[in-house]
Amino acid sequence: MQDELIGRKSQYILMPSHSTTPDWSPTVQITITNLIDDVQCYQTVRELRWPDGITCPSCASQHIIKRGFDDTESARQRYECHDCDKRFDDLTDTIFAGHHQPLKVWVLCLYFMGLNLSNEQIAHELSINESDAYQMTTALRGGMVKKSQQ
Repeated sequence: MQDELIGRKSQYILMPSHSTTPDWSPTVQITITNLIDDVQCYQTVRELRWPDGITCPSCASQHIIKRGFDDTESARQRYECHDCDKRFDDLTDTIFAGHHQPLKVWVLCLYFMGLNLSNEQIAHELSINESDAYQMTTALRGGMVKKSQQ
């Protein structure tokens, strides 16, 4: 028996490929946000941000020690610089810092922007306010422009 994914909004329902679903047949609902792994999102940010090893955003030193993880996002690593004694984390001084949306929501927002969805559609897909979607897409576009101008 083959299965197929039927997509609606950001939810996908795994159903048997035959046309009728018996009442006893289990249906598994998968939301796209659950398919995005927090650990992998943060690992990707680290690899892209610090391809040659973690450096302090304040003094650019590589004498860094890990200082545990964030209380609200368990995959978000904290650090301390041995040279300037500043503390920072994976998102310090990035466009993702200081916002209440988790990193995976930002990644999905960027993905939906690539699909050319409107802010209204993005807000609907991610179950967030339209004003949040607008602020996120504006920040992401601004961050892409800054990076490309360097």
